[in-house]
Amino acid sequence: MKFNPTETAFITLDVQNGILNLVSPPEILVPTIARAVTKARSSGMHIIHVRIAFTSGQPELPDDLSFNPKHIGHMVKKLNTFIYGSKECDIHPDLLREGDTVIEKHRVSAFNNGTKLEMLLRNKGVRQLILCGVTTGGCVLSTVREAYDRDYGITVLSDACVDTDEEVNRVLLEKVIAGQANVITVDEFIKENE
Repeated sequence: MKFNPTETAFITLDVQNGILNLVSPPEILVPTIARAVTKARSSGMHIIHVRIAFTSGQPELPDDLSFNPKHIGHMVKKLNTFIYGSKECDIHPDLLREGDTVIEKHRVSAFNNGTKLEMLLRNKGVRQLILCGVTTGGCVLSTVREAYDRDYGITVLSDACVDTDEEVNRVLLEKVIAGQANVITVDEFIKENE
């Protein structure tokens, strides 16, 4: 699929130091994503990096998380991590360039009410999203679902997504996400947009 660059946003999700090191050695995933970002950038697409970040003391999180033992806030509060300005929040340096947009979020989806993503996309006239990131079962899936409900065209780069469980990654990309998005490889994306 050939993309109209002025109507397309290439979005990396949680490709930041603190998360990359938890699920995949950066030297495996980052070069693949970097090839795709480079192509998107040279094509004139909007480049957006979405990362998870919190203010010191995490006022963005509920004080009482006992109602949800799987809430991300447990780890964030316990480790006092993903604080604005910390190395955990940095987008991998092989991906970020001057002129790229960085958006912070406080929950799993890039469309969480606290982000500027929707406003930015609408103001730029974006209709098509190309997504990749960490993790497939977290931010990628959540963002695909919300983008679909907001009537965006969606493409997910399968080999530029990773999850902690390879089988979960495969099933999500082949069965679940493929029901709402075009799923292609980075090589296919590059070839189709030469």
